[in-house]
Amino acid sequence: MYKVVANSELAPGYKLVKIHAPLVAAKIQPGQFFVLRIDEKGERIPMSIFEFDRKRGYIETVVHEVGKTTKKLASLEVGDGIMNIIGPLGKPSEIRRYGHVVCICREGTVGAIHPIARSLKRAGNKVTIIVGARSKEYVFLLDKLKKISDEVIVATDDGSMGRKGYAVSALRDFLKSNKVDLILSIGPTLLMKTASKIAKEHGAKAISSLGAIMLDGTGMCGACRVTVGGETKFACVHGPEFDGYKVDFDELKRRQKMYVEEEKIALKEYERLL
Repeated sequence: MYKVVANSELAPGYKLVKIHAPLVAAKIQPGQFFVLRIDEKGERIPMSIFEFDRKRGYIETVVHEVGKTTKKLASLEVGDGIMNIIGPLGKPSEIRRYGHVVCICREGTVGAIHPIARSLKRAGNKVTIIVGARSKEYVFLLDKLKKISDEVIVATDDGSMGRKGYAVSALRDFLKSNKVDLILSIGPTLLMKTASKIAKEHGAKAISSLGAIMLDGTGMCGACRVTVGGETKFACVHGPEFDGYKVDFDELKRRQKMYVEEEKIALKEYERLL
């Protein structure tokens, strides 16, 4: 049993959960993820890593409350247990010196981009982070991002913080006066598709961390298959990061919607029993 050691609110519908999982903490690298199951009747869900403490054996993850399991995970209190955690899974990010790197994300993937951006900065890159959010209410962990980058640009849909508009619009404007060598995107499929397109237009390398549906996380179930460069890949073992030029984002988006109705039914039943 893995114990929850901290749970704090970041924004409406977002929690930062710290878990004691020493074996995962000892090995996990930026870009990788883990899969958890809260109890014996629970589903397995992939979670990105925000922070890890190898000495104390802690891992931290940002939980976005969108379905039954994420809501249940976010509701756990200090001392509560999580039945299963497996990880680290996936390939680590390719951390090397690229030059000027832009990391672009949406509010829900700020946690996932943090350790990657930090490692890229430590490798000698100039790092700019662009964060998109609905409003200032959903901009969080900003102080953390500022500490591990050269610049953080915030774009909110309603203009309540930073510039008004989407993150990809901020990226386009940024590239008008800045040369970039790599654009790394984590977030909604449309954001990653557009960021990769913009990267290609400006001659920059594009890397996208794909949020495919995952079950076992070891390449056995095939639920996370994606088409990259005309070939079938499993996001859980071949990724989650891929060359953004080669990803079939339209197929990915279709596959992400496969269980929408089932997810609605599960959430409705869970809320009924609360």
